[in-house]
Amino acid sequence: MMKKYTAGLILSGIFVFIGGCQMNMEQAMPVLSEKSVESVLLNAEGQSVGTALMKETAEGVSIHLQAKNIEPGEKAVHIHEKGSCVPPDFESAGGHFNPEKKQHGFNNPKGFHAGDLSNLEVDADGTINLSLTVKAVTLEKGSPHSLLDEDGSAIVIHEKADDYHTDPAGNAGKRIVCGEIKGS
Repeated sequence: MMKKYTAGLILSGIFVFIGGCQMNMEQAMPVLSEKSVESVLLNAEGQSVGTALMKETAEGVSIHLQAKNIEPGEKAVHIHEKGSCVPPDFESAGGHFNPEKKQHGFNNPKGFHAGDLSNLEVDADGTINLSLTVKAVTLEKGSPHSLLDEDGSAIVIHEKADDYHTDPAGNAGKRIVCGEIKGS
């Protein structure tokens, strides 16, 4: 009789322990947004050259860029304030996404814009396959840092590298690729 009682107590203890662990694991895991947005990247001729997939994560907005037929070399990439990509110059995307009204550049003492991103390298074969996370923006509607405000935003690749200092755009040159960031 004692053996059955002891075995039952041990099994009950194990289930309580496992159940307790499961509850603690659920409490410790952050709840992430399922929000994601995919943008078609257009060149100056209005042709699709790739995609940008953005997803809300605990660390910020994860962006995965895949593109082809881009001139090789170091290029600036920024998030712009309007979700409009009218070729050939993409000026319709407006300036950099800058909800805090700062100056441009990671090395600017009065900067940086929320839409300032690190330069990317286009491979010798003209392709881009890059993932990065942007902490200064969100896909959560209603936030001043949301890329999904009333008019959306855009991801833009420039012809040259960003110097990370010069306001308003880092001397990055013409806009050569643009993708609209808009929610459903």
